[in-house]
Amino acid sequence: QVQLVESGGGLVQAGGSLRLSCEASGRTYILYRMGWFRQAPGKERLFVGGIRWSGAGAYYDESVKGRFTISNDNAKNTVYLQMNSLKPEDTAVYYCAATPSAGGEYDYWGQGTQVTVSS
Repeated sequence: QVQLVESGGGLVQAGGSLRLSCEASGRTYILYRMGWFRQAPGKERLFVGGIRWSGAGAYYDESVKGRFTISNDNAKNTVYLQMNSLKPEDTAVYYCAATPSAGGEYDYWGQGTQVTVSS
């Protein structure tokens, strides 16, 4: 099994920045992909971006491209989501996810961290 714990959420003004962290523990050696998702109140959970556990091949949803950056530190078993130029519409609970697979669904999920962007 793999456990994921997110941290770094909070309240920020529009135009500000936050960095979310996702620390993985357990059988991390099986992981191939990591992803970030978000869910706004009353809406479905949406994909934000992803990266290979090796750190290669970051990719993003169009809504965050150019503002958000995903990176990882394998020595710390941690993946980061750097969020810049935040907008009120970025307000959501942010989740990290992981999978041993190269495609398909994510198998492991964190508990989520709240990000609130005020206007």
